[in-house]
Amino acid sequence: MTHPGAVATDAFGRRFSYLRLSVTEVCNFRCTYCLPDGYRKTGSMDFLAADEIERLVRAFTGLGIRKVRLTGGEPTVRKDLTQLIARISATPGVEKVALTTNGWNLPRHIDEWVGAGLTNLNVSIDSLDREAFHRITGHDRLADVLAGLERALSLPLKTVKVNAVLLRDGLEEDFSSWTEFVRERPVSVRFIELMRTGDNKMFFEAQHVSGRILRQWLEDNGWTAKARGEDDGPATEFTHPGYAGRIGLIAPYGPGFCDGCNRLRVTARGQLRLCLFGQGGRDLRDLLGSDDSTQVLKSRIVEALTFKPAAHNLHTANPGDIRNLAQTGG
Repeated sequence: MTHPGAVATDAFGRRFSYLRLSVTEVCNFRCTYCLPDGYRKTGSMDFLAADEIERLVRAFTGLGIRKVRLTGGEPTVRKDLTQLIARISATPGVEKVALTTNGWNLPRHIDEWVGAGLTNLNVSIDSLDREAFHRITGHDRLADVLAGLERALSLPLKTVKVNAVLLRDGLEEDFSSWTEFVRERPVSVRFIELMRTGDNKMFFEAQHVSGRILRQWLEDNGWTAKARGEDDGPATEFTHPGYAGRIGLIAPYGPGFCDGCNRLRVTARGQLRLCLFGQGGRDLRDLLGSDDSTQVLKSRIVEALTFKPAAHNLHTANPGDIRNLAQTGG
């Protein structure tokens, strides 16, 4: 049985304070780098129910998790998302409830999500150009997404961030449209290096560019890297005295990327993933049906973490068994 003071650590001394919890595999976008043909149902839609999610979060907070991020697929397709946010924010030990969304439902629901306890928001926006956005996502909704983002900035959220995948197609221009975007907005725009998955080999080979290009451009234009916070994600963020916002870089192919890993992932069907790009995981769902299983659940999580690898194998073109990022929310 788990010791009452047990915390989520692995064999390499990394301590985990951040849980990324997928609540659905469904996505309503058709992004070129993830689901270019749209979401295809591969099995029953028996994703974790609200009660199961509440028990899961309670077990993880008992092991030191303080930040919970809801991901997908696209988490906002769940009709009970507001209820999920409220339940998680009311769980003792949870200090931050975050959401990563493509912004489809942002204008209509951001107020109620914040009212329910949402503290941090990430919005995926891969281009500020309407035509490019449409081409990448399959939807002409940039104006709606930006309207939702502006509304979010008026609400009492701790952070509002934008995620953009770094693609070769996007390098036709430099990054000045993005730096102009954050000149007056207190937003962090983080560029994510395109990652190889099981389904995107040809796209990856055609579109992957190194994050060093962005880093060099930022440094040449007076931006300075800042230190990471304890429960921050893996982004290196850059600041500039003349800008309210920040530009960030998530570079999974860079040296030492996994050294400071602080997050764990659970899929929409209740599987603990020990690495985003690993093989398999540890099923937890059979212990989520009753409050009586909390201690056994915590023991299973602690035991599973002893098998967490030191790093991913993306450098050897091995993405593990991850077919696309919609499987686990990245």
